[in-house]
Amino acid sequence: MLEIVRIPVLSDNYVWLVHEPDCGETMVVDPAVADPVLAEAEKRGWRITQIWNTHWHPDHTGGNADIKAASGCTITGPEAEQARIPTLDRLVKEGDTARLGDVEAEVIDVPAHTAGHIAYHFPTEKAAFVGDTLFAMGCGRLFEGTPEQMYANMRKLEALPDDTRVYCAHEYTEANGRYAVTAEPDNAALAERMDQVVAMRAKGEATVPTTIGEERATNPFMRAASAEELAERRAAKDAF
Repeated sequence: MLEIVRIPVLSDNYVWLVHEPDCGETMVVDPAVADPVLAEAEKRGWRITQIWNTHWHPDHTGGNADIKAASGCTITGPEAEQARIPTLDRLVKEGDTARLGDVEAEVIDVPAHTAGHIAYHFPTEKAAFVGDTLFAMGCGRLFEGTPEQMYANMRKLEALPDDTRVYCAHEYTEANGRYAVTAEPDNAALAERMDQVVAMRAKGEATVPTTIGEERATNPFMRAASAEELAERRAAKDAF
């Protein structure tokens, strides 16, 4: 039902414009900036009614105030980070839901990249907006959390159906893949995927969304056997 549009901004961010055609509502996920988002919505004749934030970082919230001023939209975001996102109208945490028209998303707590990071999962749409927690062949840096938290996040996300589309917020796939093939040099599925990613990026194509199934097969952080192994891999990626 949902129409989902990718808007590339800054150097490698993706903002997601999500439209529910039955009710006419349009939601923005993690707007780093306002102008390209407002322009895309206007081009499509869509009225922005909501913004959903996954975490407080400025490259995910920087467009909040200007979009709200232009549209009068309501902004939803993580309860645990309300002090760092002053534009929030509605605070959510795991166990809560968020709605776009008649379509409901479940809120999932995924702390580690930031202390209050959340994700939004639309079960009926087979779609998840995960911010900077899960990337194609990667995971977010542990700025405010622990390897144990990120390991728990991977368990939550891998439990979603394999055909769930994962809308992450950056085009990091090729860089992630370069490290991933060193972490799992014998993973044939990973090697094949990396070849595809290199070809796509050479043509200027986006590599996200990914899927839970793809990440289960090729993501060294989701595939880590323990929090300790995830910590080792994260440290190695940070220094890669």
